[in-house]
Formats: sequence, C-alpha cells, structure tokens
Amino acid sequence: MTRSRWCVAEQGRDRDMLTRVPASPAPPLVLVSGDEDLLVGRAVREVLDAARARDPEVEVVDRAAAEFTEADMVDLGATSMFGGGRAVVVRGVQDLGEELRDALLAYISHPLDDVVLVLVHSGAVKNRKLADAMKAAGARVVPAAKITKPRERHDFVVAEVRRLGGRVSDGAVRALLDAVGGDLRELAAVCDQLVADTEGGMLDEAAVARFHRGRAEATGFAVADAIIGGDLPQALTLLRQAVEGGTAAVLITSAVAGGLRDLARVSSAGPGTKWDLARALGMPDWKVEKAQRSARAWSDPGLALALRASATADAGVKGASVDAGYALEKLLREVAAARSFPRDRAHRGGRR
Repeated sequence: MTRSRWCVAEQGRDRDMLTRVPASPAPPLVLVSGDEDLLVGRAVREVLDAARARDPEVEVVDRAAAEFTEADMVDLGATSMFGGGRAVVVRGVQDLGEELRDALLAYISHPLDDVVLVLVHSGAVKNRKLADAMKAAGARVVPAAKITKPRERHDFVVAEVRRLGGRVSDGAVRALLDAVGGDLRELAAVCDQLVADTEGGMLDEAAVARFHRGRAEATGFAVADAIIGGDLPQALTLLRQAVEGGTAAVLITSAVAGGLRDLARVSSAGPGTKWDLARALGMPDWKVEKAQRSARAWSDPGLALALRASATADAGVKGASVDAGYALEKLLREVAAARSFPRDRAHRGGRR
C-alpha cells in the first residue's frame, strides 16, 4: 500500500500531530511557521514534491535569508519567458533586511499564478509582518514549532508510527523515549526502522527491546534505572556494554544524575497522584510514577549522598579523574551504598 504523505503540525493548544499536506496541487503561497528542523524540512519537501507532481520541470530556487538577493526578488516577480512553473523557498525570513522584506510584502499582495512561494519564519517577533501578510493572503500555514514538552514527544512518536502505517503501545513509546532521547530526527529514524521490521506494524515494549538489544539496554538511561533500582551487578554489566558500544561517559553520568534529580523532585513534592505531580513538576506522568516507586527505597540523606557522588563523577569524566571508567564504576558503587543508607541514621547522628 502506498504510504500517505503527512507532516507534523500544531493546532491551537493541543498538538494535532498529523496534518496531511496534499500532494497536489501546490498552493501559490505557503508559510512554514516554526524552527524545528525536521518539521520545517518535511513541510518544504512536501510542497516541492507537490509542485514537481504538477510540473516535473519546475524550477526550484531555495535560499536562506542571507543568500536571498534583489536579483532573486526581481526573478520572483517576473513572468517566466518559457512558461514553466517555479518554486521559490526563502528560509529564515525573520532575518531579512527591510528592503527585501518590503519587496516580499508587495509580491504577497499580488502573487503570480505559476509561482509557488514558500516562506519559512521561525515564529519570532522580527519580521512578523511577513507571516501576517501570508496569512491574510490566504497562504497555507504549516506549523513547525519546536517540540519541547515530554507529552509532545510522546505524541510525536505515536503520530510518526501511525504515519508509517503502524501502531504503538504507550509502554513502547516510553521505552523508545528512554532509549533514544528527545532528538526528533533520531526518533523518526527509529520509528521508521521499527515499523519496517515489525510484522503487522504493532510496536510494543518487546519490539523496542529487540530492536535496541545491545544498544538500548546499554544506554546511560538503562544504567541509571538499574542502579537507582538497587541492582548493582546489572548496572555494572550495562555500564561496560555502554562504554564498549561507544556511549560517552558524560552521557552516563548525566543520565544517573538526571534520574536522581527526578527522584529528589518527586520525593520532595509530597503526596499526590501522579497526574497532579506531573502537572506541578512539569514531568510526564509515567516518569513521576516510576520515581514514586523508586523513592520508597531511598532515604533523604541517602539521596543527598548519591547526588554528591554524581556531581563528583561528572567532574571526573570531564577531566578531573585520570580514568573515566574508574569514575563511572565508583559512581555506581557509591549510589548503591547510598540507596541502603538507613532512614534513621541521620536522626541519631543529629542528636549527638
């Protein structure tokens, strides 16, 4: 089956992650609003593909704001001598000078029928007139804002898998985000590979684990989960696999420190449902729930010791220690010891 072409977009307060961009015909005016490279690239590519579908010989001019010249502006407003279609893309129009901005404003009010003009604006205040003029002229608007919130990344993965013809469970989304992180390009690439490799297109945690075996299980996040959960032998095994697989030492210390900070934030937030705490702390609910489970085995003084150990290890892998590998193993052993720190020991010490 031919896969439909889609682009990711945001609609109002809630992000609608699947906005279809028809392959044909290409509209004369398109505004891509945002600065998420993956989404901007997709949006521009969709429009150019539509233009080529209508006219395989279409002339494409693709310029950054610093490269867009008065000559390009003259060509934009001139009728083609050979009658062929043209597609002009100007990226980063928020950085255009006043003269070119005003020239584009004049063109937008009277666009040519045989030209597709695509303006990419970051959404900044600068040169907002261009974005407003495009909207007033009836341009197709394709949002491409940065995806920064955990829930938005979750929705992106779900939408990406669906775009590729698959389905994904919530557990698989969490596992994928834990393993890959928040980089949209890498997430998109992994989603594509997973859907292609998974029979029936249904992705669950087992499918993610199979794909990342030897990689995902040995990331800094997996090391952090193991040691915070109290499994020192497993954490040491994963640490060695991660280092042998090329994972940077600083990423491992960062993952451990991040897990401990999440634990400290949730522990200090007091009682509440995972949804209430997620809203208050700006964390995804599944991460709050995981931290709540882990927090039952930790004392406040033990957590403080572990956080200090992570700070020391971070400095060690950045040059303070001669052997980064030793600094990492020492970190894991100290975190394991801190986890077993008794809750009443600090109280006894404080009364002496």
